[in-house]
This record gives sequence, structure tokens and C-alpha cells, in this order.
Amino acid sequence: MKFSRRSQRSQGAATDGSATDDAARTADPAAAATVPGDPARASSSGAALPAAALPGGAPPAATPPAATPPAAALPPGMLVAGAWAWRLLAVAAVLAVLFWLIATLEEIVVPLFIAILVSAFLVPVAGFLRRHRWPRWLAIVAALLAGVVVVGGLVLLAVTQIRAGLPQIEKQSVAQCDQLTTLLQGPPFQLTNADVDGYLTDAQNALQTESKAILSGVLSIGTAAGHLLAGGLLTLFATIFLMIDGRGVWAWTVRLFPKSARPAVDGAGQAGWHTLTSFVRVQIVVAAVNAVGIGLIAFVLGLPLAVPIAILVFLASFIPVVGAIVTGALAVIVALVFAGPVQAVVMLAGVLVVHLLEAHVLQPLVMGSAVRVHPLAVVFAVAGGSYVAGIPGALFAVPTVAVLNVMVKYVATGAWRRSRVADDVVTPPEAS
Repeated sequence: MKFSRRSQRSQGAATDGSATDDAARTADPAAAATVPGDPARASSSGAALPAAALPGGAPPAATPPAATPPAAALPPGMLVAGAWAWRLLAVAAVLAVLFWLIATLEEIVVPLFIAILVSAFLVPVAGFLRRHRWPRWLAIVAALLAGVVVVGGLVLLAVTQIRAGLPQIEKQSVAQCDQLTTLLQGPPFQLTNADVDGYLTDAQNALQTESKAILSGVLSIGTAAGHLLAGGLLTLFATIFLMIDGRGVWAWTVRLFPKSARPAVDGAGQAGWHTLTSFVRVQIVVAAVNAVGIGLIAFVLGLPLAVPIAILVFLASFIPVVGAIVTGALAVIVALVFAGPVQAVVMLAGVLVVHLLEAHVLQPLVMGSAVRVHPLAVVFAVAGGSYVAGIPGALFAVPTVAVLNVMVKYVATGAWRRSRVADDVVTPPEAS
């Protein structure tokens, strides 16, 4: 009886254990798929098995650790420097291609840039006339005629003054040559008339020997004059079209960009245009001050060609810093040759005073508020522009830097997100 009861208890425990196992398998399908004593199924179900449960008693293969990314092995500074480096290289490549295109198409790009500068001065004039109830076409024609009359009048005045002063220049040139000959015949040179004649003969022979080079230079000057005439016509036509439909040209340019970028491009362009118009107006004031100051000093000293010198200073002053210095040096040379060393020293002092007035009064107060570029940046911009593209580069360097400075700041500050884009910029007029 004891044995039978113990057997019954064992069978009941086995029965209860199997029922419990069946319930567990029903609740956990993964566990239900695992059959006790089957190592393959146990390993496939993801359950951890002891080493003795595997075939041959071998331990399971360890999972290899994840490979460390290469970027994580670099210091943060190197990552930032690398990110900046390839972006700067991409920007430099784009700028190199842009400069190459500008240099290749110089005869087209330069007239276009000049037309933009001229339009930056004439468009506000036309706008002023329209605000005073002038018809649109009449305001544009009047502004264009005013610009042509001013430039043509300056050129005509310079030519007239040069023709009127030629007799005096010839007399003074002969007198200066005689003085130079007398100076060479005295100490310390001690040259005789035969020596002077010999030097003049050598110079004449050199001119005859280099006649082919001189002829080719004359032909190149003629070719340059032809290119100058063609560039003048392109500048005139471009200015007319910008005056008539400048807004349409800008809207077409903005529509070349993706729609998401058009608000930023349009707002930056308008900010740049405002800066460019301010620069042109202020530069005219600075050029007029330089021209009047140096011209008055030359007139008081009795120098020939005082008016042409003033006009040349006015035109050259549109190249900041460099233009006024070069023309001022020319005025000093004219004073030295046709007046004497004392007058040349006075002329040099007057030129320095005018430049100091420009550097310490006009540039900080007037030009600084309009361009918002440091004078040191202006000097290096002019130097870099002249090195890359000569006189046109020096002419366009400062307005280009000023416009790009304002445009980049406008985009970086995000002010374009609060501005409204005109309908003709978003979609073409014919599509609306």
C-alpha cells in the first residue's frame, strides 16, 4: 500500500508537470517549438544552452563586435576641418570657373558691368522724375539724355581745353628742353652740344630700328579703339534695356533658381541693388571733391591743362584710392615739367591734402555708411582686382565686394523669410 500510494503521487506529479509544460508552451510559441533534448531547435529558438547540450560539447561561436566607424577614430577638430576643406575647395572651383568665363568673355562682361553701374545712377533719376508725375518713357529718355550730355560735355570740354592749350604747351616744352640742355652741359654732367646731338641721333636710329614694333603697337591701338567703340555701343544698349525693363530682367534671373531659393535670391538682390546705387552716388561726390580740389590747385599755380587734369581726376576717382593717386601724381609731373620744382612741391602738398580729406572725412562718413566695407578691405580689393583683371578689375572690385557683403549678410540673417516675393518673380507673367 505504501508503494502504491507513492506511485500514484509520482504519476500525479508527472501529470501536473506535463500540464504545466503544455500551458507554458501554449503561452510562449517559441518555447513550444523547443523540444527538450533537441539542441538544434533550442539553439534556433534563441534559448541559451549549456555547453554540454550542444553536439560534441563545443561552446557557441561568439558574435564579433561591431566595427568602429573610421570617423569616430578622428578628433572633432579634424572632422570640422575636413568638412570645411572640401566645401571651400568646391567654392574655389566654382569661383575659378566664373573668373575664367569672365576673362574669356571680357569684351561682353565689362560693358554689361559698366551698364549696371550707369543704370544704378540713372534709375534713381528716372524714379525721381516719375514721382514728379513725368510719364515713364519721358523720364527714362530724360535720364538717358542727361547722362549722355554730362559725359559728352566733360569729354568735349577736355578736348577743347587741350586744343586751346597746345600753343602754350609747345612754347613751354621748347623752353624746358633748352633748360634741360643747359643743365646737362653744366656740372656734374659736362655734356657738349655734340654729345647731346649724338644722343638725339641714337634715339632717332633706335626709333627707326624699332619701327615695326611701333607700327604693330599703333595697329594694336587701332584694334583697341575698335573694341572700345563696340564696347561703348554694347554699354549704351544694355543701359537702355536696363532702364526700360530692368525689373523684368531681374525677375527672369531669379526664376532661374529653384522656387525654394527665390525669396532669398530676390531679397538679397534688392539689398545689393540698394547698396550699389548708394555707392555710385557717393562715389560721384568723392570724385567731384577730388577733381575740384586738384583742379583748383593746378589753376592757381598756372599749370597748363588744368581743366583736363580735373576731368581726368574725376573719371579716375571711380577707381577708389588708386585712381586719385595716379592722376594726382600726373598733376605733380605736369607741374614739375612746365612750372618748376617749387610749383611741383606745392602741387604735391595740395594732392596730399585732398587725399587726406578723402581718407579721413569722405571715406569714413560718406563712403563708409553707403558701402559698409572697411578701408583696408577696399585697398586690398582694388589691389586684387587690378592684379586679376587690370583696370576693369580695379574699377569693379569695390562695388562687387560691397554688394556681395550685403547679399551674404541678408541671406545669413534670414531676413528673406519675413519678406514677400513679387508675383512676377515667383511665376512668369504669361503663366500667371
